[in-house]
Amino acid sequence: MDFGLTEEQRLWQKTVHDFVAAEVQPRAQETDETGEFHWPAVRKMGPLGLLGLNIPEAYGGAGVDAISAAIAIEELGWACGSTALAVAAHNGLGTTPLVLYGSEALKRKWLPLVASGKGKLGALALTEPGAGSDLQGIQTRAVKDGNEWVLNGAKMWCTNALIAEYIITLVRTDGAGGSRSLSMILVPTDTPGLKIGPPEKKMGLKGSPTSAVTYDNVRVPLDNLVGEEGRGLQQTLATLDGGRISIGAISLGLARAAFESAVDYAKQRHAFGAPIASFQAIQWMLADAATEMAAARYLLYYAAWRKEQGLPYTQEAAMAKLFASEMGERVCRNAMQVFGGYGYSRAYPVERMYRDARLMTIGEGTSEIQRMVIARHVLRER
Repeated sequence: MDFGLTEEQRLWQKTVHDFVAAEVQPRAQETDETGEFHWPAVRKMGPLGLLGLNIPEAYGGAGVDAISAAIAIEELGWACGSTALAVAAHNGLGTTPLVLYGSEALKRKWLPLVASGKGKLGALALTEPGAGSDLQGIQTRAVKDGNEWVLNGAKMWCTNALIAEYIITLVRTDGAGGSRSLSMILVPTDTPGLKIGPPEKKMGLKGSPTSAVTYDNVRVPLDNLVGEEGRGLQQTLATLDGGRISIGAISLGLARAAFESAVDYAKQRHAFGAPIASFQAIQWMLADAATEMAAARYLLYYAAWRKEQGLPYTQEAAMAKLFASEMGERVCRNAMQVFGGYGYSRAYPVERMYRDARLMTIGEGTSEIQRMVIARHVLRER
């Protein structure tokens, strides 16, 4: 199925696939086992455009369309969940707020560096120990002191913090509370008072560092405000819409890799005198996987198309993320089932893929949050 892709998009897909097959996939198991970020491959992604998917060419990025961005992230997910998550978080969360809302000075200072592969990546800090899905519960504060912001507080589950040039931080700038009390502020990671914790010990995605971050009288210029003061919540929600397409794309990539492994194994493995691919129980799992992956891709491409056209896509992104992430977990689970006992062993990659896929129903809005978003739109429309 070509899903109506243009010739340029198909060429882009092949280019990215060939790159990740050569540079990323061979190290996926090692990346998982060591927990080391795969810098050698990521450095090479800059010239290819993979570190500037959403960044205009004027700032050193590739500026590809939204469907092409989803294609790239899917291919990365196919190759290595850890690397895919870090690159997706960099593009979707670490650079998008700057592209959409940053001042010209901030864009010119930071975007060429993080898009090139010569510097580190971008990161976005939202979640706190007492505020996850409820962003209005954020307590990290920033107050003005002369020509500087002074930040104090703590964040957690910050993807890329340890490998970032800067962390765009959602903070409370107005003590009165409400939707106009939050703002985004860019904090370079070498700023005094900023402390980034060690990588969290996670079930999967071990090569994508996730850390707690603390702000102890961290001072940055007032000009480091990203967008409008008091519009941080609205900017964050808009950023997350695009990020959800990326999470869905990673899920699809992981599912595709697990599915391909399961198909190959089912043809090779014999039981009761025949390849297990000849058994209906196996065939049905593979048929369900193929069908669900196709449905997920249509949902993702439709959400990406609406984004590219400048149309509202919050509901569509939530639907795509919900379905693709839950589909990814099912497909990876059933791929393990096809492998039987071997699927539970690290001798085969489906075990790693299943662990990696598990996060996708949690990160960037849980499945429950996606259902709330969808329900609100459905009820409003009626």
